[in-house]
Amino acid sequence: MDLHGKVALVTGGARGIGRAVARALADAGCDVVVSDLGDRGDGVTPYLLGSDEEMAVTAGHVRRLGRRSDAITADVTRADEVARLFAEVERDMGGLDILVNNAAIIAAAPVATTDEAVWDRVFDVNVKGTFLCCRAAIPLFERRGGGRIVNIASVAGKTGRAGLAAYCASKAAVINFTQALAEELGPSNVVVNAICPGFVKTAMWTEVLSPVLSAITGIPESRVFEDFIERSTFLKRPQTPEEIAEAAVFLCRAESVTGISLAVAGGGEVH
Repeated sequence: MDLHGKVALVTGGARGIGRAVARALADAGCDVVVSDLGDRGDGVTPYLLGSDEEMAVTAGHVRRLGRRSDAITADVTRADEVARLFAEVERDMGGLDILVNNAAIIAAAPVATTDEAVWDRVFDVNVKGTFLCCRAAIPLFERRGGGRIVNIASVAGKTGRAGLAAYCASKAAVINFTQALAEELGPSNVVVNAICPGFVKTAMWTEVLSPVLSAITGIPESRVFEDFIERSTFLKRPQTPEEIAEAAVFLCRAESVTGISLAVAGGGEVH
């Protein structure tokens, strides 16, 4: 599919992978709406989420590439806010061709000490948020005669890891949801795929995973990410947000690829 002039929405687009995806889609010719939770926070997630200022920065990057952009605050776990988000996208951009569900959170704890509210919040954002956004996108795609959905899952959704049960289970759900939706929407010319990023040094790593792994392994927190990469990947190097973004652009262009979960993990996950 030629992406020039297409309209894309990227959730969790304030920074990290979301920002890289927004920029890559704009570079490919898309107008891009960026959405994130903004300055409100959620009172549960143990690290700062994408701010209003960071959303504005991402939208600015898109505009400097010569494409239209909006930054819209929305909580993807609330159906009313998702409905408002998609209504604004259609009103301001004239429709929607591409949805990238990147909004996600992580929590790390043994199952025995995982707080129920944390478990619920992980599933609300990672699974329910993906469902609500996909559901809201369907009528907009129908009005355009088709569309593309890219759900950002994780290699953790393919292989579970101790201490990350909530996150792993939620991303496995995203992968299976992607497969089911791809079959359901295929006759409507809507392609649905997932990307499983490997080891990208975003806030999830620096603020959650590195401290936990450091405590378990005894490796200094400043080195634990690099040590994990060395032991766990074929290529012996981390992935970058830009590499995930390249995969997203490929899946948006591909005409006959649907229902897959593409690992971009340097050989850290090959299933």
